[in-house]
Amino acid sequence: MSAVMASHSGWEAMLQLQFAQNDAGETVLVHRLHKGPLRVQKALYPEHRSVCHAIILHPPGGVAGGDCLTIEAIAKTGSHALLTTPGAGKWYKSGGRSASQYLQFQVEKNSVLEWLPQETILFDGAVGHWKTRIDLEEDARYMGWEIVCYGRTASGEKFSHGMLRQETEIYAQGKRIWGEYASLEGGDKLLSSLAGLANRTVSGTFLIAGFLMSDALLSEVRGILVDSDSGGVSGITRVGNVVAIRYLGFSSERARQYFVAVWSLLRHAVSGHGPCMPRIWNT
Repeated sequence: MSAVMASHSGWEAMLQLQFAQNDAGETVLVHRLHKGPLRVQKALYPEHRSVCHAIILHPPGGVAGGDCLTIEAIAKTGSHALLTTPGAGKWYKSGGRSASQYLQFQVEKNSVLEWLPQETILFDGAVGHWKTRIDLEEDARYMGWEIVCYGRTASGEKFSHGMLRQETEIYAQGKRIWGEYASLEGGDKLLSSLAGLANRTVSGTFLIAGFLMSDALLSEVRGILVDSDSGGVSGITRVGNVVAIRYLGFSSERARQYFVAVWSLLRHAVSGHGPCMPRIWNT
């Protein structure tokens, strides 16, 4: 795999990871290559040795205009990897220059990859382009979410300037089975429109792919309610073997609580392992 985005007068960072199953049935981090400020601490095993957890670190703590982050991960046949982050990602006011993030995940036959980062905060004036591509082989499964906070609302800040462009594509055995594309400008009417965010400041999307969800299980997922008293709403769409779960609200913590509840219900059905939350989430 190779990065498709380049940085212009910013900080370029790249991380390549490869997980494989050894003869003992353990998932091992067999390849790790980095350039610039992206790291993974080490392979962690808080649950079964067949599941490897890895915490992705971005030491600068935030993304500025012109920066480019590229994360590439391969889950080789039979392996199971869970990737997360130690804290909220921050995208700073850009000064007019776009910053980018490119995620490319390759999930080989009968393997599982989970991308469960903590929330991302878009500062007012941030300009970002996020592109995610997931390639699934036969019987491969993916579970991944993104939670976005528009502005630092605790400081009274709104996302009045800037832009976020998002592209997410999922391929199954070379055929595109999912694509969604969004562009949101700071101060746009879509932020307040009922057809958009309806003045809510946090959005989230949780995708499950490569798993054909039954009607009964889908009904159970729909039975998990968000805290409507806090203004949160949710929606679920199933298209073939892709399920998209959406959240809109005012709290990234409530968004993650909702997604974790859904993940806890689905994880065994999707991967054969029950829920085991990364320990870093408790620090």
